Amino acid sequence: MLRRGILAVLSTAVLLAACAGAGTPKDANGNPLEALTITTASGEHRFMVEIADDEAERQRGLMFRDPLADDRGMLFQFPDVAERGFWMRNTPSPLDIIYIDPRGRIVSIAKNATPQSDTVIPSNGPASGVLELRAGRADEIGARAGDRVRHPFFAE
Repeated sequence: MLRRGILAVLSTAVLLAACAGAGTPKDANGNPLEALTITTASGEHRFMVEIADDEAERQRGLMFRDPLADDRGMLFQFPDVAERGFWMRNTPSPLDIIYIDPRGRIVSIAKNATPQSDTVIPSNGPASGVLELRAGRADEIGARAGDRVRHPFFAE
């Protein structure tokens, strides 16, 4: 009887532990997604983003990936503030590339970047973050240079 009670308690604990993380959004590899908001003249626009915060993740980016959903993106985080340049090598879907300063202000937006291209797309100003969205999303939400991106990576 005591043994059955212990088994029931252990089973419940395992079930609760499994359910605790069930509501957390995950990327294709099971890594957590983080909330990010872009505030434009048309309002607040929420996204769930994958984080690329080490050199290997930044190099891989969205290469060989299916198109992003409307509410998804990838946020590249850099340890310094510098002129940035991105390309689309091995990236099969067009993207909007949004360069962001350390305070979370949009520096520039490269719209509808050409898939599979090795042409470097410059930030045209110092940036510490880069957000990639499905091509056309920046226009759909009315994003412009100077708009605010909110995420814990950026100082307010």
